[in-house]
This record gives sequence, C-alpha cells and structure tokens, in this order.
Amino acid sequence: MKRHDSGSAREWGGSDEADTARATVSDDGTLTSWNEGARRLLGHPSPDVVGRPAAELLADPGRAAGAEARHARTRLTRWHGIVALRHRDGREVPVPLLAHRRRREGDWLLVTAAPSAEQPPESWNDALMRWAYAQSPCPMAIYDADMRLRKVNAEMARVTGLPEAEIRGLRLSEIKGKLQSEQLEAAMRQVLATGEPREVETYLRTGSGEIKEQAWSARFAPLRARDGRVYAVCMAAHDITDQYLARQRLLLLSTASERIGSTLDIDHTAQELADVCVPRLADYTSIDLLDRLTQEEELPAGPLTDPVVLRRAARQSIYEGCPEAVVPVGKVDTYPKVSPMAECLVAGRPIIHTSSDPSIAKWGALKPDRARTIQRFGVHSIMSVPIRARGTTLGVAVFARHRTPEAFTQDDVVLAEEITTRAAVCVDNARRFTRERDTALALQRSLLPQTLPQPPAVEVASRYLPAGPYAGAGGDWFDVIPLSGARVALVVGDVVGHGIQASATMGRLRTAVRTLADVDLPPDELLTHLDDLVIHLAAETGAEEATGDVGATCLYAVYDPVSHHCSLAAAGHPAPALARPDGSVEFLPVPPGPPLGVGGLPFETMETELPEDAVLALYTNGLMGEWDRDVDEGRLLLANALAHPRGSLSGTCDAVLRTLLPGEGVLDDVALLLARTRALDAAHVATWDVPADPAWVARSRRNVTERLTQWGLDEAVFTTELVVSELVTNAIRHAVPPIQLRLIHDHSLICEVTDSSSTAPHMRRARTFDEGGRGLLLVARLSQRWGSRQTAEGKTIWSEQTLPVGLPGELLDLD
Repeated sequence: MKRHDSGSAREWGGSDEADTARATVSDDGTLTSWNEGARRLLGHPSPDVVGRPAAELLADPGRAAGAEARHARTRLTRWHGIVALRHRDGREVPVPLLAHRRRREGDWLLVTAAPSAEQPPESWNDALMRWAYAQSPCPMAIYDADMRLRKVNAEMARVTGLPEAEIRGLRLSEIKGKLQSEQLEAAMRQVLATGEPREVETYLRTGSGEIKEQAWSARFAPLRARDGRVYAVCMAAHDITDQYLARQRLLLLSTASERIGSTLDIDHTAQELADVCVPRLADYTSIDLLDRLTQEEELPAGPLTDPVVLRRAARQSIYEGCPEAVVPVGKVDTYPKVSPMAECLVAGRPIIHTSSDPSIAKWGALKPDRARTIQRFGVHSIMSVPIRARGTTLGVAVFARHRTPEAFTQDDVVLAEEITTRAAVCVDNARRFTRERDTALALQRSLLPQTLPQPPAVEVASRYLPAGPYAGAGGDWFDVIPLSGARVALVVGDVVGHGIQASATMGRLRTAVRTLADVDLPPDELLTHLDDLVIHLAAETGAEEATGDVGATCLYAVYDPVSHHCSLAAAGHPAPALARPDGSVEFLPVPPGPPLGVGGLPFETMETELPEDAVLALYTNGLMGEWDRDVDEGRLLLANALAHPRGSLSGTCDAVLRTLLPGEGVLDDVALLLARTRALDAAHVATWDVPADPAWVARSRRNVTERLTQWGLDEAVFTTELVVSELVTNAIRHAVPPIQLRLIHDHSLICEVTDSSSTAPHMRRARTFDEGGRGLLLVARLSQRWGSRQTAEGKTIWSEQTLPVGLPGELLDLD
C-alpha cells in the first residue's frame, strides 16, 4: 500500500492493483490470467503459469480433485475457504481464497488479498472506527445501562435537530416524550436484559419543526465488555419511509378491495369509498355522483361539459359529523368549471389544487360558504379524481387535507385513482343491478293481481314483499280465481331464481293457472298440466334439467261455500295453515308432490271440510325464511300469529309478517294469502231432481218461480225461467239421467243443471228455418257468464246472472 505523511499524522490510503492477487480459471481447469498480485503472492511470473492446469499450484492436487468433483455436482456459483498453494520456492502457502463463477465469461475468478510490505498501525484502525461512527450516514446513538444517552453521531444529531451536548444524559422518552419512544425504550430494556439484538419499526416526526413523519427501522445491539456483560446499547436507525408508505398504499388498496362493494346499493358503495379513504388518504372526502345516474338508460362516455349537476352521495371526515361539509348527503348541486369537481370531470383526469390556487379563489368568490369552510379548517391541499367505469363517467371523488401537513403528491393521485377505479366498477355494477331490478319489479307488479277480487265464498287479504334490495325480483305469486257454482280457487306459487326471467316465468304460470282454472280441472289434474308447461319452458331456455334454470312450486285449493268442501293439491309447496274459529291452528296434511318441472310423477288431491269463519293461510317459503330457526319453529310462530287474529284479516296479515320476518329486510320474496271462509246455508240454495220427462220442463219453471218469489227476486223470474227452460230441455233431450237442477242465491243468481253425460255442450249458429239450436245462444245472451264443468259423475252446465238493480247486494236473511 502507499503511505502519505502529513505533519505528525500518518495517513494510510491509496490503492494498488497488485494489492489483490487475481487469477482466472476456465471450466477445464486451465489458468487463463495471472496478475502481479498473484506473482507477489506465489512468486510465479505470468508466462510460467498461464495456459497450464491450475491444479499444479496446489500443495495436494489429489485432494483438490475430489473437492472439484463435489463442487461440480453441487453447481456452485461462489466458494470461499483456505487453500494450501505451492510457492515457487517449494514451500506451502495457506491462502484465504474467494472464487466467483462468471456466467458471461464462462470461467472462475479467484481473488485473495496479497501481503503488503507495510501494515497500518493499530492507531489507524482506531481512527477509522471513530470516523465511521462520527461520519456514518446512518443515525447512531449509544445508551448506557440506565438507558441514558451517552453518544450520538452527527447524522443522529441532524435527524433529531438536537446537539449531543443538550441531550446527553437524557432518556429517549425524555427526549421525544411520545408513545413511540416508550416502545423503543422497551426494546432497549430487553436488549440490556437478554443481550439479544432487537429491531423495531416506528413512524414518528423527527427534527425540531416536526413537519414530516418518517418511518424508521431502529436496530438495537448490545455493547459487551471482555467479561461478556452488556454495559451499553447501540441504536442504529434506518429511514424506511418509502418502503413504509408503499406498504401502507398496498394495505389501503387491500382494504378497499375488501370493504368497497359489499352491497349492490349505489349510495352505500359511495359511502364505503369515503370511509376507506379517511383518514389514511385524506382528512375529508366527499363523493358526488351524476344526478342522472339512476335516471337514464345509458350515460355519455368521455369527459363532461360544464356546468356539472351532481348529487352528494357520501362524505366522511376525521371529525365527527363532517363539519367541513357544505352540501348535505342527497342534495343536488350545480358546479361551475372553476370548482375542483367540474374541472376534473371536464378535463377527464385527476387534479391537485392548493388553497391559494386562482381557481379555488374564484370558486370561493362564487360560493362564499365554501371559502369560509376552507379558511376555517385550514384546508391546504385538494385532490379531485373522476369516478369512471367501463368508459363512462359516474361522478367525482374530492379529497382534502387540513390536519395532515403534507400536500397531496403524484403518488397519492395514483393511489386515489386505483381506489376510485375499483369503487367505480362497484358503483356501475350497483347501477346496472338497480336498473335491472327495477325493471323486474315493474314487470312483476304488472303480472301480479292489482286488486284482489272479493268472491262471496271467502274474504281475502294478501301481502307481497320482494326480496331485499340486493337479491333481485323473484317469481312468487298468488291469485284468487272465482269459479262457477260460487266456488273460489286460491293459488300460491314460487318460481326458482330471481330477476326478469323468474318474473316472466311467473307471469306465464299465473296465466296458465287461470286458464286451467276456467276449465274447472281438479287440483291434481291442473298441477299435471302446469308441470308439462314448466317442462316445455325449460326446453325453450335450453336447460338440461327442468328443475335447474326453470322450476317452480305451487299450491292450488278450491273451496265450495255450499258444501264447505275444500280440495287441495301441492307441487313441492309448503302445507297451508288452517286457523279454526275456536282458535286452534293446524297445518293441513296436503301430499307435497314433486316440484313443477320434474315430470313423470303424479300429484294427489286432498279433500277436507272447512268450517265457516275459518282462516286458510297460503304462503311461499320466503315467509319461513332462512333465518336462524328451523321449520318447526317457523310453523309455531305462524300458528301463534293466526291463533290471535288482529281484528281485520288485513291486520292479521301484518301481524304474521311482523312475527316471522326480521326488521332489516327479507332474503327471499314473500307471498302471503289469507282467506276467511263463508258458507251458504240451505236457505240460499234450492235443489230439485228432474226426471227425464219433457213435462218436467214446465214444472221446473214453476219451482224456480216460486223460489225466486220467496227470495224477493221477482224481477229475475222472466230471465231465469228462460234459462232454466233451455238448460233442462237440453239435459232431457241429449243427456243421461239422473238430472238435477240447482239455484244458488248469493251476490248473483246461479242456475246449474247437472247430468250424467260427459259430453260437453257446443253452442252453434242456427239457420233461419231450423226449429232448434238456439238454446245455448239464448242462455249466453241472457247470462253474465256461463259454461260447463266436468264432475265425477258427468258434467254441470251453469249460468250466472247479475241481480237486478235495487236488489240487496248482500245475502238476504230469509229466516
């Protein structure tokens, strides 16, 4: 090495290429280069060794060969160790050797420090250690066993803003007096007690001004004496602010991914965005969405034009109640181009403003209340970011800082853009879902009964609750269908799934049920035809299985107020509940049957009698719900609600819903139909057996006239005689005995003729000179409605007439 003298001090420094012995060896073990340092170490000049095997320089070539084979198998890229080499004069020289595999050159580089002619004195090393501590770019401090400061280097003094003379002898907590200092002291205490090094990360302000917070990694190392005891602790700090901020940004992005978009509600999603960004990114955040966001089918793409109309969707602040806010949530406001909101939307990019920017001053002049708020809270940095998704502008997010001293940076812009982009996709998904759900609900409402008929057989009340705002419209439905003979059909059904498809399927099934009910099919036959329809619908949608994309359940009941007889059949639907007048409640054991769409399995009808004033409850499985209770518990709650009616039937519906459903919304559509039975006693029904003798046509007219006179329906005599004459005549001529005539006096007048023939009647157009063929045409013209239905023994032809004006609209008391 080279030596320099300067006064009384000896400075050791400089460098010489010969101070390092260097050689290179090819893959086949041949020496390819040899420098002066290598010659100085082993005495061999370069021409004598280059091109020869490197193993010739080893003191024990055989042992080296075995080591070489092992290294080849392990594919080493670096090796170090002591190697015995042979000097030119024959002596053995132990050499600390470091070998590197050079991939580009395809050889090995061997290096070792060559012996110097002169070694620096010990004082030189001591000086180096003092200089290294004092001038290290790493802040360092030494604390004694009492954790009191003894020494700091220049960098630590610069970082803390305090000279060593002023803080020597103080503890760390006395210097900073913060919670982070207490954490550091705790680590220092553990190092003194255990002798093991510790590392602590902390985030605190440094310097006398304490303007900027920095992240530090503090490494505590024990300082031991020769006896092994720990007498002091050395703390070395490393600035890891950049790494810390990067981790915080990743953590914020991760939190945003987890918390934003938990629902399909637009305003809730906007609030989640605001909550995530405060306080990690901003001290105050407002989210404004386009006012037309939920009003138009499609929003315009690209930047907007000023002025911009926005609705305040959400806001959040480090202060409770968001006192910085000027616009309340839900209010619509117009923003000029000089406002941060409109400026970034018109520009189509994020913009950072300071409170002293001219545009902010102009905005404050237009909106004095905003200017006062900025001045009051000391807002110094404002960042506005467009909320865009799928090429469409949805709104703007505005971030403000007033307690945080640092202004927004481009790194903050990148972070805010990433967060708002994720939130924008969630807002757009919520917007599209809301639009589709509103469409499905509108379709559903149009397909459900707008008003329920009030047939004389039952008093009915119903409730329909669509699923919560995030489930989509479902396919539940109910219906009340008046039938011939004063009977009524009660229907409740549930289509699998949600959305427009489920609502459309529900509409088709409801129409089919009404059509089949008009044919007066028995409940089991009606469900069989409905099952075929669902199978065909599944085939149309391309579903491989009918119970997959298209499937439904249904309960169909027919009640006859004359006989008090009720027929029920179910297709995979929950059994109805029956509340009797005495307060007892039971669930009718209706055979469940397979769901609609399975095909190939039969349905079974249950027959029962219902007392007058009994309440039959039909419902979909959404009423029981998927709450934290089993089916038996749900049935018990329903039974209790029905056993204690709330006056009107409508009040009982409300009581049932309050009892069984939670307050925060339902997970599935709920349909509830309550029907209180009425009865027609013998005073309102007249029945006659009619022999198959034409002479009984006149007798039948007289019987009908006498009964109508008793009922006070003299004005209906003429029309009813004509109807009865035609129906009885047709039965005597064309049907099979026995024949029966029945009159039912309710809100209308019903005339029925039953025979044992299954042949359905056909109305035809009679020619001018035909003597017959006008009977059914006459019946149709004289009746409000007419028809025929099949019975177990044959058929019944019926006619219904509206009572003449002025007659009682309610049942007459004939007793």
